[in-house]
Parts: sequence; structure tokens; C-alpha cells
Amino acid sequence: MMKEQPEIRTETCQIELPQAIIETFARFLVPEIRKYYDSEQGQREFAEWQNAQGKTE
Repeated sequence: MMKEQPEIRTETCQIELPQAIIETFARFLVPEIRKYYDSEQGQREFAEWQNAQGKTE
């Protein structure tokens, strides 16, 4: 028996955030992303992603 897929909503909300909030979030997020991609798991998953991209192009 197959599970019923949930309906995907395509509505978008237009929210304008102040530039200061975006910059603050980026200052928090970028170092975390770098830590992940510097880790063994991040490097492995990135290599897998690159391989997958090469197969689809």
C-alpha cells in the first residue's frame, strides 16, 4: 500500500526583511556551513553531490 503524498503548496509570501537582520543571520550561518564542509562527513557528502552532478550533466 502506497502512502499518499502530501499536497505541495506553491504559494509564496512576500516578506521584506531589513538588511541588518539578513546580515546578522549570515554572520551566524556562514561559519556553521564552513565547519560542516570542513568536517569529514561534509567533505564526503560534497564529493557524492559532485559525482551526482557529473552524471546528470
